[in-house]
Amino acid sequence: MTATTTPEADVPLIAGHPVLDFANTVAWRTDPKRSTERVTGPVAWRRWAAAAGLPAAPGTFAGLPALRATLWPILDALVDDEPPPEDAWHALMEAIRRAREHATPRPVFPLTRRPSGPVDALALHAEELLSDPALLPRVRRCEGPGCGWFFLDRSRGGTRRWCSSGDCGNRARARRHYARTRGRS
Repeated sequence: MTATTTPEADVPLIAGHPVLDFANTVAWRTDPKRSTERVTGPVAWRRWAAAAGLPAAPGTFAGLPALRATLWPILDALVDDEPPPEDAWHALMEAIRRAREHATPRPVFPLTRRPSGPVDALALHAEELLSDPALLPRVRRCEGPGCGWFFLDRSRGGTRRWCSSGDCGNRARARRHYARTRGRS
């Protein structure tokens, strides 16, 4: 993977769920030649976590790449309507168990847990996402070649195809336009 050089990477949150935005912190995930880490270093992770509404205590970012690598095959399996890979599934269940163990219950109703850092928060968010029968069928993967980003399809007809209409959607429209105009020549 090629890493970006700026630790202050500004990564938009467009997926509609913190776990999906977290999975999307690598650009061109499914194209090994273009795959690029979009958030590098503790400063950038702290900024990303704060933007995503996650706890961002210093020194709590070390486990993020491993959790993200665990989530990718599980989300891919979900989108492809396949069972998750056993090793990734067990790793996620262990991350969720640890997150529950570390999280402290808040003294408010409804009872919620306050995670100790972004890894635990994301593990608990993953549990919520993967337990929600209303959200599961709306998790999609961008159809842009090589993109691989995930998003929640909240469109009325459930027909969203790209991570961003202005990014992968524009590229797809440009390819179609080029193919049509080239055929006329």
